[in-house]
Amino acid sequence: MATPRATHSFKTPCEQCPLRADSTFREFSGEELDFVSKFKRGELAADAGATILVEGAHSAHLFTVLSGWGFRYKALEDGRRQILNYIMPGDLIGLQGTIMGEMQHSVEALSPVSLCVFERDKLMTLYNKHPSLAFDITWIAAQEERMLDEHLLSIGRRTALERAAYLIAFLFERARRLKLLTKNASIPITQQHVADTLGLSIVHTNKTLKKLSNRNLIRWQERACEVLDGEGLLAAAGWEGLGEKVRPFI
Repeated sequence: MATPRATHSFKTPCEQCPLRADSTFREFSGEELDFVSKFKRGELAADAGATILVEGAHSAHLFTVLSGWGFRYKALEDGRRQILNYIMPGDLIGLQGTIMGEMQHSVEALSPVSLCVFERDKLMTLYNKHPSLAFDITWIAAQEERMLDEHLLSIGRRTALERAAYLIAFLFERARRLKLLTKNASIPITQQHVADTLGLSIVHTNKTLKKLSNRNLIRWQERACEVLDGEGLLAAAGWEGLGEKVRPFI
């Protein structure tokens, strides 16, 4: 199993954080930026396929995704897994372990990932002295809950075609806003990832994705999916899209 690599000797200055230049995220005040700079302890690099956090583990850290893609999942004893959600730059991971004492899910890198590392023991200082940042963490947790509600609706009530269209449209919308999909870039997921997210067999998943492909909505590659018609995917899913504007990050 691949493992992340600590890169504490290299730390992107918070003042030069590439996420701060993205209009997707809200601006920090000088005081907030100074605190986050001291709160950050280093960075972590993970290759595609590396396990970043393990269900049941106690971690002394929480992380903000600086770059790359990953996913959160739970697994059964026989190896079957349910992908819960996908992580992208600006997402906070490890908060559950900080609050609950141990992780209730695992996190794996889909692509090479870099993470900002924070010490969870200093989280109370953030809550006590920086209510605006504490609100940001609450917002992030609430937004995660909102996304999981939509995912659960998809698995419980959407048809297989609607589920697949929704998932790819969801990933496309998020990635597009974060400017992860530059020219010729694709969503780095396999059909197995799609199956494990939608609760379908790999055979059913393959047939469903072919229907989307035949409609010229997507083009499936070996280990990636290229979106050809984002609006068409939204229509096929019966989904209005994310609807969010500026969002916080830590």
